[in-house]
Amino acid sequence: MTPAPHRISATAFSTLATGGGGARAVAELCSAQASKHRLLVRLLVTEARRVGHPHADLVTRAYEALSEMEADSPEEVDRCLRHPAVGAWALRTCRAIPGGGGDPGRLAALALAAAVRTRSARTLDAPVGGGALMLPSLGLLTLPADLPEVARVVVEPAETGAELRLADHTCRVDPSRDGPGWQVLHRITVTAGVLMTIDDLDPYRWPGDDVGGRLAEDRRERWTEHLREAWRILRVRHRTVAEEIATAVSVLTPVVPRSLDQHSASARDTFGTIALSDPIDGMGMALTLAHELQHAKLNALSEVVDLVEPDDGRRYYAPWRPDPRPLFGLLHGAYAHAAVAGFWRHHLRDPGRGPHAQVEFARWRDAAHQVTEALLDSGGLTKAGTRFVATLRDTLGRWRSESVTPTAAAQARRQSELHRQTWVKTNS
Repeated sequence: MTPAPHRISATAFSTLATGGGGARAVAELCSAQASKHRLLVRLLVTEARRVGHPHADLVTRAYEALSEMEADSPEEVDRCLRHPAVGAWALRTCRAIPGGGGDPGRLAALALAAAVRTRSARTLDAPVGGGALMLPSLGLLTLPADLPEVARVVVEPAETGAELRLADHTCRVDPSRDGPGWQVLHRITVTAGVLMTIDDLDPYRWPGDDVGGRLAEDRRERWTEHLREAWRILRVRHRTVAEEIATAVSVLTPVVPRSLDQHSASARDTFGTIALSDPIDGMGMALTLAHELQHAKLNALSEVVDLVEPDDGRRYYAPWRPDPRPLFGLLHGAYAHAAVAGFWRHHLRDPGRGPHAQVEFARWRDAAHQVTEALLDSGGLTKAGTRFVATLRDTLGRWRSESVTPTAAAQARRQSELHRQTWVKTNS
């Protein structure tokens, strides 16, 4: 499992800076993130041995098993390693090991998941304390409480999935459905060749405190219905966005809404995951995916290219937030709301939806353009960041020359003014 150094090509950087990018540019970001996961896994193995972690030996054996399975089934092992929760766990563990914490033994669970995926017969020691064993990217095993902290796990391929034996306990792991003692991570077939995993089980699935619980079948069916409707909208009206999502987003994670509105987010540590509360309809979900995709792209890009200088403590007005934002947060908002404006730009003439789309387009193109000017005037961007933001500003500038109705322009302006007035009162 040898990672390679990654740089973003000049072409990919330029196309991402326009607010888009396309599948090829996004694939470069995904490749860099995959390399990061591998580097973190190698680091935690090294660090576990260096500090004498109690699980250091089983971690080393798990790493060796992954390497052996990758030689025969590279695609399946790669899917395991790319799973967003794996990256979040590896990063958190690498940070914690020097202080005596972390969970490096989870690498054994990852190797077991790879054995199921690759249909490999394997025997590995794995931590099973707490009566549960999470197989990243697959699902959760519920185990007897009287098992030792570390148990020997035997994996035998079966007709569907695998059979796992721990002491006197046997469990069938089926990647397609729940079973006795087994909860699967359900996958939604969005369309031919596009799958989304609903990760509502992995303890590393989301870093926030708003993490949701297991989706009941009726809720999962509604998610499936709205996701497929969203995908039809994206494929027909936002083809580039759809291609980028198919390339970069593999996991949806339920979170608890903070208000009556739908809530969504993405996180640097879980690239490939979009967290959201129950979707309301297909159109709203399509917009959510387009919006959060931008945050994911910018997070991944910023791990390869420095776009802003170190935070100097200054905070700025953001036309979409109630609180002052640091420069990097301001950049995130501008990039994401450029995508929101771009989304509504494709619906300006829709029957019934056009008037609303015109207001949204006018408001967010102007707001994002205003913020790109503030970013360029801040003196806090790197040379690459200046090129990036200037290109984004040019895109928004062209959109500002596109006409909307006087009514829509006036309404967008009123909403912007009201937001600014409220912000000043709150933060003065």
